[in-house]
Amino acid sequence: MFNFGEHLKNLRNSKSHTQKHLAAVIGVAERNYQRYEANVQKPSYDNLLSLANYFDCSVDYLMGRTENPRINF
Repeated sequence: MFNFGEHLKNLRNSKSHTQKHLAAVIGVAERNYQRYEANVQKPSYDNLLSLANYFDCSVDYLMGRTENPRINF
């Protein structure tokens, strides 16, 4: 089964950023972002889009629906 929190954490670590930095980038409290990585809370639609934009990947990739991070138009 796909682990959204672990996937998000791996993406964040690949850019060597802190949870605090990503929380500020998408405009949420650091605690809320920590909950995303802990699989306690799921991001809102707007925050999911912000994460996809930040990581320059598709929402489908963020959610584990595809292995391809590229956005297909």
